[in-house]
Amino acid sequence: MAAETLVLVGEKLRAGMTTEEINTIVHEDTIRRGATPAPLNYKGFPKSVCTSLNDVVCHGIPGSEVLKDGDIINVDVTTLYKGFHGDTSATFYIGTPSPEARLVVESARRGLELGIAEVRDGARLGDIGYAIQSYVEAQGCSVVRDFVGHGIGRRFHEPPQVKHFGKRGDGQRLKAGMIFTVEPMVNLGRYEVEIDADDKWTVRTVDGELSAQFEHTVLVTHDGYEILTQRQKPLRLSENLSAVLVV
Repeated sequence: MAAETLVLVGEKLRAGMTTEEINTIVHEDTIRRGATPAPLNYKGFPKSVCTSLNDVVCHGIPGSEVLKDGDIINVDVTTLYKGFHGDTSATFYIGTPSPEARLVVESARRGLELGIAEVRDGARLGDIGYAIQSYVEAQGCSVVRDFVGHGIGRRFHEPPQVKHFGKRGDGQRLKAGMIFTVEPMVNLGRYEVEIDADDKWTVRTVDGELSAQFEHTVLVTHDGYEILTQRQKPLRLSENLSAVLVV
């Protein structure tokens, strides 16, 4: 459900719309499915989805911001259905992206893929972080330290913490049956972030540089992994790169 709602968001995104309109799309589609948007009123969060625009790393609150050509925006959807959570996000291009936007977005996308590829029974959490960090830093970007992936199931957030940086062989050993998110937040500049002093939610890069994120909910299996938020079609304005990244 979360994956399908994210696909719908991609189909609706356009320059000129507000982030509040994204919230309406997510809220209405989630309710239509007989589910609940998990972010709404979670620890006081006021909206049904997180919309993180340009230098916003995560937890952006939908509102009157208008999307414009050249923007990048992460949309983070979490659906609660019959007591269980599904959590997924992607970063979308609005209009024609700058080379810098392409670099940070594609580094985050590939970082997620490489991190998930480490998941299997008997692996270590540090293997995931090492794979992501080593790739992202080789691209000249940085990995956010202050926000990490998390266990998920009947609760929105629970152990273990899934860091997107670290050393191979370190950390808790993975066991078949574990479910958690992998969701690297990648910055174009420094990895440090700051939380908005007024709304207490919005997280931004300290240097004002762009940030991108991709996320899946992942199940550890005996022979590898299963992506529980796998999409059945490419995301418009994100995964249809031949159309987005016109040279």
